[in-house]
Amino acid sequence: MNADVTSTERLGPIGYGAASVGNLYRAVSDEESDAALAAAWDGGIRYFDTAPHYGLGLSERRLGAFLRTRPSSEYVLSTKVGRVLDANPDFAGGDDLAADFAVPNETVRRFDPSEAGVRRSIDDSLERLGVDRIDIAYLHDPDAYDLDRGVTEALPALAKLRDEGVVGAIGIGTNSADAAARAVREGDLDLVMIAGRYTLLEQPALAELLPLCEARGVGVVAAAVFNSGLLATDTPDRTGRYNYGAVPSEVFDRAQRLAAACRAFGVSLPEAALQYPLQHPAVRSVVVGSARAADIRQNIDRVRASMPDGFWQGLRSEGLIP
Repeated sequence: MNADVTSTERLGPIGYGAASVGNLYRAVSDEESDAALAAAWDGGIRYFDTAPHYGLGLSERRLGAFLRTRPSSEYVLSTKVGRVLDANPDFAGGDDLAADFAVPNETVRRFDPSEAGVRRSIDDSLERLGVDRIDIAYLHDPDAYDLDRGVTEALPALAKLRDEGVVGAIGIGTNSADAAARAVREGDLDLVMIAGRYTLLEQPALAELLPLCEARGVGVVAAAVFNSGLLATDTPDRTGRYNYGAVPSEVFDRAQRLAAACRAFGVSLPEAALQYPLQHPAVRSVVVGSARAADIRQNIDRVRASMPDGFWQGLRSEGLIP
């Protein structure tokens, strides 16, 4: 492992996930995007994560424009490889809402885990971001396409880019704890970004992934800690989202039990959701995102909130967390 240690150690307890400023679910104005990013910066966040997937490059362009006004030595920037963006030969004024982004589908995503594809992805991201260096590059969702090629082709290509100093550190970003564990076993990774699989609501990453990361010195970034919004308010919404879809009854019942236990301790459910992953020694940071400045300021306050004595043990005693 030949990572830029300073990149992985400067993440901070909370990072900003920039999918929302790529028009995730809704159109966001440039002014709203800038205000959200400024709220993150002003609140002390210095880790910013994006991807070509987010808004077909819009997230990278907006985040890059913002970060170019800040000293590069003061922030950590991550983006992702695996999906390259090609011109859409069939573009006829359509949108990308099938992939949850309110942007024109002038380009299309194509999975390319080859070394040439990984290098092209990084070059394209550098151009969209308008920066000369990417601190962390994750292989993005290879399990959704071809995990074998992702592990055997893309991860070695990323390792070469790290050795060349093009990127500072490398990892995998995925919703699958099993895919992430395989990448840690077979790759030479510095970080894992695991989305939704190590949260207050569910912890499948505890079975293999987190112990493996701890044993090998691989840092973990926990994303989607609200499980698509289910834990984002003190009262879980039955009509809300879970894993980008409808909420199963048993999942909703568990969320309600967690909410009730938090209320009994005088703790906000979102506070607990943000702070829970940080209790594990392998977890370096929790990444959350919003295009609303007020939400970002609130989440920064939540991750810094004090927990009453006995709170985590109380959840364990009720069987709500391991």
